[in-house]
Amino acid sequence: MGNIVWLASYPKSGNTWLRAFLANLIANRSTPVPLAELPNYGRLEADPEPSTQMNFDALCALRPQVHAAIAAAAPRTVFVKTHSMAGVHDGVPLLTPQVSAGAICVVRNPLDVAISMAHHFAIDLDAAIDYLGDERAASQNTQLFVSEFLGSWSAHVKSWADMEGPRILVLRYEDLIEKPAKTFGRVAKLIGVDDRARVERAVAHASFASLAGMERRDGFVEVPIKGQRFFRAGRINQWRDTLSREQVQRVIVRHCEQMQRFRYVPAGY
Repeated sequence: MGNIVWLASYPKSGNTWLRAFLANLIANRSTPVPLAELPNYGRLEADPEPSTQMNFDALCALRPQVHAAIAAAAPRTVFVKTHSMAGVHDGVPLLTPQVSAGAICVVRNPLDVAISMAHHFAIDLDAAIDYLGDERAASQNTQLFVSEFLGSWSAHVKSWADMEGPRILVLRYEDLIEKPAKTFGRVAKLIGVDDRARVERAVAHASFASLAGMERRDGFVEVPIKGQRFFRAGRINQWRDTLSREQVQRVIVRHCEQMQRFRYVPAGY
């Protein structure tokens, strides 16, 4: 077994919140870990150079080597953020099993994901809904993030949820909001921390209000569009005030099976 614990999610589903919690849990300080220090407690899947000059197939072919290098450079468990689905591309695993120790995956209601994506990437809601249903969807290759294969929202969450077990934890974003101590406590236990006071302090330090306040004060390098906020709302059920009934129905028809699995299909649909 390897030493990489993947921090996985479909985009705009709570991955950065999870990273902030783990950073604060590990640091165990009296004050929140600044956003600029998050890379000290985990890392992105691959270094940007020379990936910006490579096509997607070439990047995927190199992934096992990159993952092995990440694992070899870490003296102990290393948390690695990924938006990749748990699958294979051209015969190459998107997440290398030989160096993997486990995973924590956060799943969020796609009705709210669509709204968050629309704001984050400056696209309209219909385009975001179409993107959620794209089986070939992949993230962009940039100086900050290497391109990752997402698949559709349904394929993505199914790929992780089907593997859930002792070393693979699948959490609902909504439970992190409504039952933070209990749900983040499961994360802490997975990595060997069983200290309620420590968990509650890390939850408070990684609260949306704390993260948004630090972003307003210090900025955040992971914002894709200058002038926008990464930590915009952080609420659940935003879709009720934002999406039309037709838009809601489109999402449910496309993702019904996995939405039922995670209790996301609203009454009346």
